[in-house]
Amino acid sequence: MTFGDFATTRVEGAADGQGAAGAFSLVYLVFNTIMNLTTQDAQVDCFRNAAAHLEPGGRFLVEVGVPELRRLPPGQHAVPFHVGETRWGVDTYDVATQAMTSHHVQVVDGRGTYRALPFRYVWPAELDLMARLAGLRLCERWEDWTREPFTNESRRHVSVWRKPAD
Repeated sequence: MTFGDFATTRVEGAADGQGAAGAFSLVYLVFNTIMNLTTQDAQVDCFRNAAAHLEPGGRFLVEVGVPELRRLPPGQHAVPFHVGETRWGVDTYDVATQAMTSHHVQVVDGRGTYRALPFRYVWPAELDLMARLAGLRLCERWEDWTREPFTNESRRHVSVWRKPAD
């Protein structure tokens, strides 16, 4: 097992521990993981690291949401994503830096807890550029795991980039 920053940590490729970086046919990040890297540089490093771990013809898959900026009225910077009797969630956006903070409030037995999680949202076209910088090319993009087509109304996407075989 290897622990480390997924943008920079190198791992061996073979299950017997004899492989080198670059021995995987698939590297993947799901459920918005790419947004845990809170700078563009770290996200670019992640693409380069993924590409370094792929064998020729291997694929890098990312599942991530599309920013909900269309839901922001002019002058606002917050979008609620959950409102319930004991839990509230609001995402705040800084469109100048692509910073996003996910705010969570929960009440249990009359006591409230609050936590804020920082993210950096990223657009599909920006991910494509990061992939190109890492030597990868887009080969598929879907709205979801059922492979529904990605459209301008999609709220998330699953994108797959391929490392050239040559």
